[in-house]
Order: sequence, then C-alpha cells, then structure tokens
Amino acid sequence: MSEQKGLTYADAGVDIDAGNALVERIKPAAKRTSRSGVMSGLGGFGALFDLKDAGYTDPVLVAATDGVGTKLRIAIDTGNVDTIGIDLVAMCVNDLVCQGAEPLFFLDYFATGKLELDQATRIINGIAEGCAQSNCALIGGETAEMPGMYHKGDFDLAGFAVGAMERGATLPSGVVEGDVLLGLGSNGVHSNGYSFVRKVVELSGLGWDAECPFGEGSLGEALLAPTRLYVKQTLAAYRAGGVHALAHITGGGLTENLPRVLPEGLGATIDLSSWELPPVFRWLAETAKMEEAELLKTFNSGIGMICVVAADRADALTELLVGEGETVSRIGVITAGDGVSYTGALL
Repeated sequence: MSEQKGLTYADAGVDIDAGNALVERIKPAAKRTSRSGVMSGLGGFGALFDLKDAGYTDPVLVAATDGVGTKLRIAIDTGNVDTIGIDLVAMCVNDLVCQGAEPLFFLDYFATGKLELDQATRIINGIAEGCAQSNCALIGGETAEMPGMYHKGDFDLAGFAVGAMERGATLPSGVVEGDVLLGLGSNGVHSNGYSFVRKVVELSGLGWDAECPFGEGSLGEALLAPTRLYVKQTLAAYRAGGVHALAHITGGGLTENLPRVLPEGLGATIDLSSWELPPVFRWLAETAKMEEAELLKTFNSGIGMICVVAADRADALTELLVGEGETVSRIGVITAGDGVSYTGALL
C-alpha cells in the first residue's frame, strides 16, 4: 500500500510562499517611502523609529486608524485596485494633521481569502504612493490569507498611522469668534458614504462600466477617485502661523465634523454659495432626491478639509495654500453659539 501524502498548509488554502513573494515585491515601494527616523522596516517582527532623528526634542505621539469602507466593493467589482491604498492612507493621515501632528509612519492590514500576488502588489503599491505623498514611511504591515472568511476575490484593508508633535503644539488651539473658515476642495466622494452611493447607483440602473453621467470615463472609475491628501499643505499653513484648528470632513459631513474642533460656546456660519458643488454630488442628490441637509451631513459636498484661521491671517494663508496646489474657498466664520448654521444654497 502506498503511503498517503501528508496534508500541507497550502492544501488548507494558505500559501506561505506567496506571502513571502509579496514581501519581496513590495520592498522597493516601501523603501521609496523611507524618511528621517526610520531605523528598520519590512521583514522583522516589528519596525523601529527614532523620534530624535526625525527632529523632535519633546514629542507627543498621535495615533489614528481607519479603513476604506464599502468603497472597497467598487474596487473589487471593477478590478480597479490601484488607488484604494491612497484612500486608506489619506483616511488616517488627514486625521493626524487635525491634531497638529506630522505623520511619521504607517502600517497596513490586508486580509483576503486567497492571496493574488498581482492584485495585492497593486494595492500595496497604492498604499506606498499615499505614504510617499505624505512624507510618511511605510514600515510594516500584515497580510492575512484566511480561506473561508472571504468570498472569492474579496479583501479588506485597514490602516494605522502614527505621528508626532512637540509638546504644547496640539490643535485645536486658540479658536475665537471671528476666525475665518477656509475650505479646501475635495476630490469627489473620498471614502465616506459609499453604502449610500452604491444604493443610488442601484436606483439609477447603471453598472460600474456605464459611461459616467457627471464626468469622463466610466461610472466606477469616477467614483473611485482617491481621497485627497492634505498633509503637506496643512502642515505648511500651520507652521506659517495663524491656523487655530483643522477639521477633516469625513462621515457626518460638514454638519458633524466642524463642531468637533470648536470649543464650547462657539459655532460657525457657512455660506453654501461660496463654492461650487462638484457634479458627483449633484448627480447623487438629484438621483436620490436628497434634501440639502441630508447631503451636508452625509458627504463632504466638495470641501475635504476646513482650516479655522485668524482673520488677519486669512489672506496670507489662502495664498500659501493656493501655492501648495489647493483650491481654497472662504466659506464662513466662527460665531458665538453652538453648532453649524448655513446661508445660501448648494442645490
């Protein structure tokens, strides 16, 4: 009788060799993100970072974690996974700068039922690109192959960013009545509200490969426009002086996110006619018959980051941010009271 061949881990659906091959493939991308402070990167049980080498004397660490949400569903269904990693990085590092912190390093968690090397490489190359654009080192991560946990072709992503600032430099700080709100333009829906987006697309009867009804290319491509990274621009403005707070406009929209950086007793008035609503939001609103209030608390509505700045610094900071490539709108002011009120109209 011939002996039966022993069961291997690969027979159970986990390919260790593929995981090792992925690490080798992404090492050049990770190396491209290296910055001052990195002591060790991929391959070890942990990664080391030297805060003194990064230029800090009395640092406070700031950490953030996030995912991409159901925007992943569109990336998976269309096979367009090259920029979803940028979204992942942006959702973490854009939050860090709102505390006044400089993002230093990033780690990712990539989980799938079966590791597809080409797909995984494209995804992590996108993560590396987001890190490079933010001067944030990709120093490690985890690739989890978990057969039976995900349907064929599905995957999930999570990200973890750590930043630092000198003690006493925390934002928000010094927000007062009369401060000016500078809105930085978004790049579309970014990474929030996609369960609603997918429902609207379903109502429209269109497929991801249909011609985009509000722009160029296919509908899927348009809706996968990556979240904008605001790190270098906002840090430059903060270091120039006069920035009292930064609000990343994510889930909850303008209505919910701006109050998070305002002290008790202060609110804001926003002039909705001070910027133009991007076509994607107009299409979503019209297709779903959304009321304006619902739009404003669901999506960024064209403003991805708000800088709360001293009134006498508003013009200079606007010029600086425009020079950094931002589309800047003067959208409102800080007022006495609570909450956000609106004048004008978007729709």
